[in-house]
Amino acid sequence: MLLTNYQTDSFYDEMFSEEGGIRQSYHILKSRIEGMDDKELLKRKASAEKALLSLGITFNVYGDDEEEERIMPFDIIPRIVTSFEWKRMEEGLKQRIRALNLFIQDIYGDEKIIKDGVIPAEIVYSSSGYLKECKGIKPPKGIWIHITGTDLVRDGDGQMLVLEDNLRCPSGVSYVLENREVMKKTFPELFASLSVRPIYDYPIRLRGMLEHLSDKPNPNIGVLTPGIYNSAYYEHSFLASRMGVPLVEGTDLTVRDDKLYMRTTKGLKQVDVLYRRIDDTFMDPKTFRKDSLLGVPGLFEVFKKGNVALANAPGTGVADDKVIYSYVPDFIKYYLGEEPIIPNVPTYLCSRENDLKYVCENIGNLVVKAANGAGGYGMIIGPVASEKEKEEFVGKVKADPRNYIAQPVLSLSRIPTLIEDKLEGRHVDLRPFILYGEEIYVMPGGLTRVALRRGSLVVNSSQGGGSKDTWVMG
Repeated sequence: MLLTNYQTDSFYDEMFSEEGGIRQSYHILKSRIEGMDDKELLKRKASAEKALLSLGITFNVYGDDEEEERIMPFDIIPRIVTSFEWKRMEEGLKQRIRALNLFIQDIYGDEKIIKDGVIPAEIVYSSSGYLKECKGIKPPKGIWIHITGTDLVRDGDGQMLVLEDNLRCPSGVSYVLENREVMKKTFPELFASLSVRPIYDYPIRLRGMLEHLSDKPNPNIGVLTPGIYNSAYYEHSFLASRMGVPLVEGTDLTVRDDKLYMRTTKGLKQVDVLYRRIDDTFMDPKTFRKDSLLGVPGLFEVFKKGNVALANAPGTGVADDKVIYSYVPDFIKYYLGEEPIIPNVPTYLCSRENDLKYVCENIGNLVVKAANGAGGYGMIIGPVASEKEKEEFVGKVKADPRNYIAQPVLSLSRIPTLIEDKLEGRHVDLRPFILYGEEIYVMPGGLTRVALRRGSLVVNSSQGGGSKDTWVMG
């Protein structure tokens, strides 16, 4: 039996308790796995991989000459979350998004949080995500952050923590939806016996949120993609198709008389709402990067004049900055008068003299990250780094302390994962997706990313990670 020799080691395990007993939410799954022979489970794994291959669920890896496009690795052992635990996570995420939206509104408005000394002005203004061009802008309905993917991790004590916020163009929701469809076919009897909360309506909710941003009864919506070579192009086309709206590139759009239009076979058609999957500074060469071939000249001016809604609004990337992330608990207290429901991972700011000294002296025991790094790049995991790597990274930090943070190496929780022909524990995180429209909606589940390499803590797909389906109990 695959579960007979499974070892939790010294890590918090999502399926088994420290004493080796099964956690209540996993009883039925464990019984089902034990009720089939090993060959049957491996056969279902092969069937799931074949289904994903036929769907063409891929991502691109930049800088990889051997293989530009890859199939997203998928593991058929699901992650299960109780309704009680999910309720707390949902409340914590809603609280966090409210505070972040108020922060972004404030720093591009009256700057009260800076004047009251909650966050230093230089921290905000020096962020690469801060856009001075957004000063004084008021986006439709006062919402800046429409789609968020917040990364959560569970530490060695079982506590859920926020690892980082992703507010610009968070990716991965298409994998969540496709994984679920594959799992329904892989374990149909489990879905019949468990009350798993549905997620199929996410594209409907996404479209409803986008429609909410316009005052028109039937607004014209488009999804703006950088093109087929973008790492998340599959997702762009997937979401556009599921919402029933056009997928467009910059060359498909034009600005006329301070309005945005889409070129069609029947002539120009005005666009009222644009879900952009393109970074801020590439979206308009007239306002930002003049060398951008991806954006639409004049788009930002159309947005400023209120003639098109953009999701997410330009300027939200300031809250993706990992230095500003460390202040989010303060934002929650300042704007909402509440204690954070889900705490941050303890964080050292290298821009602080004492923190910098500590980080440089203890880099071998820390994870050090660039403030705007992503995809597992621009970081060092001290315990597995060589002396040369640590020395070089200390030099980078000292040269630009504002743009680095450090955190303790967390013993991320693990979950049984089918590796070749046996079940082994692998570290995971969780990225729930949040929509902010007429109300805040948190998809029940999200993308559980799994570090498939033995001992690895890096779950990013670009670094060899895969994904699991996440089941929230009803």
